[in-house]
This record gives sequence, structure tokens and C-alpha cells, in this order.
Amino acid sequence: MQPSPPSVLILAGGSARRMGGGDKPMADIGGQPILARIIAAVSPADIAISANGAPARFAQFGVPVLPDGPFAGQGPLAGVLAGLEWAAERGAAALLTVPGDTPFIPRGLAATLAPDPSCAASLGRVHHLVALWPTGCRFALRATLAAPGPRDVRRFADKLGMRHVNFPIIGYDPFMNVNTMEDLAVARALARNAEGLS
Repeated sequence: MQPSPPSVLILAGGSARRMGGGDKPMADIGGQPILARIIAAVSPADIAISANGAPARFAQFGVPVLPDGPFAGQGPLAGVLAGLEWAAERGAAALLTVPGDTPFIPRGLAATLAPDPSCAASLGRVHHLVALWPTGCRFALRATLAAPGPRDVRRFADKLGMRHVNFPIIGYDPFMNVNTMEDLAVARALARNAEGLS
């Protein structure tokens, strides 16, 4: 039997302090929210959003919103765990995670990262949350979060033996993330240029 394709979790947690608060993934780039751009890039797929607070704010996207559950407040690994458990329930053998502030992720990301465990790298930087996780690692992750100690994504990824997959730079970093208003201005300019070239 063919394994089911990876499920996808968009990590939309973050407090956006450097952008004055709010949900960074809802920032408009090229006439649509970053979240819509990510969903288009990873579709077709079984997609969920990782976020705490009122799920209704993401209702327009028509996908499940997963809270961090018992490990809320422990950083992005709590969201990854919620996503792994959701994906496993749906019969997926792997989960692709993508930060919700990355407007230019390439299409075919899961296929390029396969096999798991793996994560993207570009411009000499490793992006541990642009990653393909085996759903079987949820047991080790739950044990990590239940025990005292650091909640470092890189440390857990290294423990899994996560491979780094290098992506080419085609005029810009496909994994640039929007952390500041300056980043947002750059991303909007890139989107305008891309539309002008198409």
C-alpha cells in the first residue's frame, strides 16, 4: 500500500512584537495574506494551521486550527507536536512544517525534502522549521516537552538525525521570513517584481 502524502502544518504562532503585534501570517503581500500564499504553494495537501487563541480569525482558509494543548507556552516544538499527532491520526507518515511568515516558499517542498527527517537550508542558513518530520517522532518529542530542559528546535532536530537539503537562490532567498516592517516592505517589492516578470 502506498504511504499517504505528508500532511502540512503552517506555524502561525509568533507574537509579531517587532511588527507591532497581531498575526504576521495575515500580512498582505501581493494582494493576499502570507498564509494564502503558503497554502497555494503546498496545495494540494492535508493542511492545518498551528495557532493559539481564537481560531475564527483564520476561518477564511477553511482548514483546521490546532492549539498547542498541554505544552502551550513552550515554543514552536509544542506546535510541531500538535501537528504530528494530528497528522498521525489522519494516517500520514510524515508532516511538513512551514513557518507562517515565509511568503515565497517553493512549490514541491515536501517532495524535495523527502525522505524525512530533513529540513531546508539556503545561503548557509539552516531552517529547522521548514522541515519534514516522521510522525513516529511524536513520542520522543512528547517526552522531550514533558521533561525539564531546553526547548530548542535545532537540538531536537539533531537528535533525530535531520538532513539539511540545500535550495538554490533564484534572485532571493525562498525562505526569507517577515519579522519586521522592513522585511515586509522587501517582500512586497519582491512580489511586485515577480508579478511584473510573469
